[in-house]
Amino acid sequence: MGSYNYLGFAQSTGSCADASAQALSQYGVGVCSTRQEIGNMDKHEELESLVAKFLGVEAAMTYGMGFATNSMNIPALVGKGCLILSDELNHASLVLGARLSGATIRIFKHNKMQSLEKLLRDAIVQGPQTHRPWKKILILVEGIYSMEGSIVRLPEVIALKKKYKAYLYLDEAHSIGAMGPNGRGVVDYFGLNPRDVDIMMGTFTKSFGSAGGYIGGSKVLIDYLRTHSHSAAYATSMSPPLAQQIISSMKCIMGEDGSSIGRKRIEQLAENTRYFRRRLTEMGFIIYGNSDSPVVPLMLYMPAKIGAFGREMLKRNIGVVVVGFPATPIIESRARFCVSAAHTRDMLDMALREISEVGDLLQLKYSRHHFVPLLDRPFDETTYEETED
Repeated sequence: MGSYNYLGFAQSTGSCADASAQALSQYGVGVCSTRQEIGNMDKHEELESLVAKFLGVEAAMTYGMGFATNSMNIPALVGKGCLILSDELNHASLVLGARLSGATIRIFKHNKMQSLEKLLRDAIVQGPQTHRPWKKILILVEGIYSMEGSIVRLPEVIALKKKYKAYLYLDEAHSIGAMGPNGRGVVDYFGLNPRDVDIMMGTFTKSFGSAGGYIGGSKVLIDYLRTHSHSAAYATSMSPPLAQQIISSMKCIMGEDGSSIGRKRIEQLAENTRYFRRRLTEMGFIIYGNSDSPVVPLMLYMPAKIGAFGREMLKRNIGVVVVGFPATPIIESRARFCVSAAHTRDMLDMALREISEVGDLLQLKYSRHHFVPLLDRPFDETTYEETED
């Protein structure tokens, strides 16, 4: 229950695994060179064309490491004289990339549009200390926040971005493949135009069962990154078998393999997510996040219960991720479950029984009432209707 294998493609059998094995035989394990030297292969170009088509953008570029996709590309996009507006709960890779860029950084409250708009308004009115306009204003947000399970208020962010003529950088590491009727992330989830997002970033380490990351956007943006990105210039090319794994799983999601397996997995993930969240809430646990998010934080609160919960679950042969300070505030420790389309109802029920047992043992059922998520409020990640038992 701790793996990011949202769509179940990280498996050792099946068409994706067979295609990767074939690529291994044909191309070998690694490339041993950068894309700018002699490490550019047909598989890399095929993958980038497919990613651009999947996202609905003009062009895309792929990288061998998801973390570096953020940390090494943000400095290529902004620098001194630019302003970055970052959500307070952004991932460490976004934070590192922002710091390495040399741009001025200001933080807005998590998913609070009033806080973001105030920073945008002040930035336009006041400008930097030089009393000249900012060269660029870049808003950094995530699709699904990995520690909270909350979903970005993307329609509102896009509206503010357009109003104040800023640029938007969207990290879809956890949402691509796992959100939306077509598995194309939060842009698909909200039914928005992908071209309203200036820089679309995501990783292949979760829904696609592989490794690496991508950036999608206009052809001008991608051409610029090919010559200015540190990842493009100095990082070794993605392993061909990994590229093939992404190609195979992405075609499956898009239905280009001639089957409906991808769509069924997307639907199964959504069903499993709603069921798992509802059952945990009914048991009396306090959980964070949006009702459609497959990232499910269960609140432990007390730091002393972090190790105890992890050990007790491991005794019951269930692997979970437990998180504490400094990743979260010191009194907001939590366990983080990740739901997968590969989970059967029997698997989820077994896990829920064990979680309930450990919850009773460690006194983790902090809620005294029965809570029903308000599903008609997609933005409110912790809004509930309270009813007496």
